[in-house]
Amino acid sequence: MVFSSHIFLFYFLPTCLVLYFIAPRPARNLVLTALSYIFYGWSNPSFMGLMLLSTMIDYVCGRILTAGTAPGNMPRSLMPGGPRKRAQKWAVGVSVVTNLALLGFFKYFNFTIESYNALAATMGYTGAQLDSVLRVTLPLGISFYTFQSMSYTIDVYRGKAPSIRNPLDFACYVAMFPQLVAGPIVRFADVADQLLSRRHTLQKFARGIAFFCVGMAKKILLANPCGRIADTVFDAGSSSAIDAWYGAAAYASQIYFDFSGYSDMAIGLGLIFGFSFPKNFDSPYRARSVTDFWRRWHMSLSGWFRDYLYLPLGGSRRGTTRTYINLALVMLLGGLWHGASWNFVIWGGLHGGALAWERARGKRSLYNQLPGPLQVLFTWSFVLIAWVFFRAESLTAALEYLIRMVGLGTPHNSAGLLAGSLYAPYPLFSLGLALCVIWLAPQTWDWTRQLTWGKMFVTFGAFWMAIVALFTQSYNPFIYFIF
Repeated sequence: MVFSSHIFLFYFLPTCLVLYFIAPRPARNLVLTALSYIFYGWSNPSFMGLMLLSTMIDYVCGRILTAGTAPGNMPRSLMPGGPRKRAQKWAVGVSVVTNLALLGFFKYFNFTIESYNALAATMGYTGAQLDSVLRVTLPLGISFYTFQSMSYTIDVYRGKAPSIRNPLDFACYVAMFPQLVAGPIVRFADVADQLLSRRHTLQKFARGIAFFCVGMAKKILLANPCGRIADTVFDAGSSSAIDAWYGAAAYASQIYFDFSGYSDMAIGLGLIFGFSFPKNFDSPYRARSVTDFWRRWHMSLSGWFRDYLYLPLGGSRRGTTRTYINLALVMLLGGLWHGASWNFVIWGGLHGGALAWERARGKRSLYNQLPGPLQVLFTWSFVLIAWVFFRAESLTAALEYLIRMVGLGTPHNSAGLLAGSLYAPYPLFSLGLALCVIWLAPQTWDWTRQLTWGKMFVTFGAFWMAIVALFTQSYNPFIYFIF
């Protein structure tokens, strides 16, 4: 089930609101948890068992970490700098290994078999190829909820968060449907108090509705039309350099409005149910460097990798060379987190290399001496090129597309037909509007902070336009659902 669907908008969400708000306060987490499992299991009920297994393991590990302490108290062994007991080390180890094993098996089993067979064929050892009849289906959102659940036990082990006593409250934290399948990745410490007691105010509710309406408009009115443009160019066998850049800009717009729109809807739904989720986007395409881009793009994931991978590896504390290695490794793993494909690894490697280069050059780089608008343009161009690997179906397709972008390809006669469909009024208007919003419009976070009648009129107008468009669109994917 996706947010931008008739089933969710006209049946599931109204039912959720009615059941949630008529329930007594002590039962609201139970209602929200049950509804979240229905939401998650809508397409494949077997996925619910996997999420429940991950939830139970991390809950038990959290209880072991704080065994023998009074509710709300932190055991002395988990105080910063305190010696950890063997059982506590085992508990956090089991949590991390189990979550990574689940993620690794379901996400990378097929990729590993295919990569091994391709390598064996390349080396001439076709007899060594694995003839596996098992093909694993990727559960929706497993990359998100395993990271979220695993961060709970790590934070408890580090003494940064108390363990939760009620298993239902923890299940609610892991399964909460607004941000379950595509983020933002909410850390337990951010909502621990809200799980036990949260305020439902008219101001929160109104801002939540505004967030949701803006997110829906981003998704339906901007991401979907840009996605059609991108698909047309990327699926074409030939195009001019201008067409290739046009398609890359369309895909960059699609993935941004698709994901930030989903994040807006998730944050809005969280506010409606009384939760405050963290900001996930901060106008990333206005960044003046790749480093700045990663401070603005998918902020909850960037923060997760920083705190649970980059800093434990040593961060920038172990010398210059180790810093560059850590940056590259984190981004390579970040690329692989997004998908089981060498394209994603290359995408992560490009960003990791850019981060290391920017750190190495610092203010001495000519890049940093350029005027601000040119810094934004260069960063935007790099991000567009990297997105090609993210979007292309294969490494070969990505390289062919890049050749077209630099003008080295030879357009076929059919390229004229492609241009005719790309530069029609509606595609041009859609991409132009998307770019105007990217460069000029305020962020949803700021737009909804202080609501006025004028803002509400614009917000509801955009939402109803999205609803009307939804009835006419057959193209309605959510890109990050596959991650």
